[in-house]
Amino acid sequence: MKIIVDIIQSLWQAARNVLPLILMLVICQMIILKKPIPNVGRFMVGLVFVILGLFIFLKGISLSLIPMGEEVGRNLVLLDNKVFIIAIAFMIGYASTLVEPALQALALEVEEVSIGAIRKSILIHTVALGVGIGMSMGLLKILNNIPSRKVIIPILAITAFLMFFVPEEFVGIAFDSASATTGPVNIPINMAIAIGLSLVVEGADPLLNGFGLVGLTSLGTMVTVLLLGIITKL
Repeated sequence: MKIIVDIIQSLWQAARNVLPLILMLVICQMIILKKPIPNVGRFMVGLVFVILGLFIFLKGISLSLIPMGEEVGRNLVLLDNKVFIIAIAFMIGYASTLVEPALQALALEVEEVSIGAIRKSILIHTVALGVGIGMSMGLLKILNNIPSRKVIIPILAITAFLMFFVPEEFVGIAFDSASATTGPVNIPINMAIAIGLSLVVEGADPLLNGFGLVGLTSLGTMVTVLLLGIITKL
């Protein structure tokens, strides 16, 4: 009985997150634009699929990715080798980015708009490289108890410097790519690993050191995409 109640509550939470957006779209279409909803039946079926999909996804995240990420973070210190830990962090960040749905959509749009000049696969792997580097820097910061500002400010300076040397279109792509990495796959994994590691590293405060990793992966993405712009320009 408790399981059924939990499922109903989770379904209602998913619906509550989706319905305001759907309501706004319906109001815009029918009241403001004064147009009918095309194919109402398909629209309603799609709405049900969206709610069910969000429910299943959120349940999957809470049951698998977040607990596993925290467990990996806690156990990384057992390796007793910072180089190995950083290498593992890079691989996790790289691999998780390759399946990020928002990045897939962005890279496809960039390839279409650029008429194939910026290939989808190249952009995705460039972004994944940046996320991997940011993930490595984040875990290195936690392992050595380095204040976030000492890592973030220099990277921001490098990012601002690179903007003067890249084609203008790559600046926008770099910003959007950084946003695309903060999706439903990367955030749960990165945050869980960072907090899990912060909980077991001696002298590390999870509130100070466990957060900021997502920002570092975004900054790493901006740097690598801007470097791609410079290489393309050359």
